[in-house]
Amino acid sequence: MAKNDRVEVLVDAGGGAAREYVIRATRAGRRVEVKTSRTTVEVSELTRNGGVVRTARFMAPRVLAIVEHPAGDEEGAPAEPARPKAA
Repeated sequence: MAKNDRVEVLVDAGGGAAREYVIRATRAGRRVEVKTSRTTVEVSELTRNGGVVRTARFMAPRVLAIVEHPAGDEEGAPAEPARPKAA
């Protein structure tokens, strides 16, 4: 992934509400990486050398969907339906 890559994470906020978080690669040469485990989902922005710039962690049971958007996607293009990843 490269600059303008982004990952959208939809999280159950309780009470029937959901909250959306967007993690984006903010500079050239950076990428966004998603790691899932049994208990957590971790989305990190990384430099070219693999150094972590920032990280967002979510409780896996509360994650409803993770949608990855590569830099080549057009902003105006219709998005595919969100599909939850297996945790």
